[in-house]
Amino acid sequence: MIRKEFITDSPEESINLAKRFGKLLQAGDVIAYSGDLGAGKTTFTRGIALGMGLPDLVTSPTFALVHVYGRPPLQLCHFDMYRITDPEELETTGYYDYLPEESVFVIEWSENILSALPEKIIRIQIESLQEEQRKIILEIPEDTERRERFADFGN
Repeated sequence: MIRKEFITDSPEESINLAKRFGKLLQAGDVIAYSGDLGAGKTTFTRGIALGMGLPDLVTSPTFALVHVYGRPPLQLCHFDMYRITDPEELETTGYYDYLPEESVFVIEWSENILSALPEKIIRIQIESLQEEQRKIILEIPEDTERRERFADFGN
């Protein structure tokens, strides 16, 4: 497991970190967020989208469950599973209509559907430290391809 930890002091710093991270993502990557309400998951996703070259304004998909930005092969599917209490509920959300091999998946409240996620997910934990300060922890499964792709991130 590749583990990287960062402290950001503003939403702009979080977005800039996420932009650098987003440039490294490829179709098939699944990002599972954890963090309290208001921790900055959507802000980080905004930076990921910008890093992927997607100019769309990223907003929270709380009521829509999913927002899609771009199109394959560089598509970002941003899910919010806050209201999902059981992985079986995914059948009614349209979650399975999206193909992870054609997209980057970013999933807020991923702990609600952990059993439905692929084995090699990228975990991002965002914790509020002070008003705008965040601790961001990235855990990336270590395989040869990802080790090379993410080796220099954050150095």
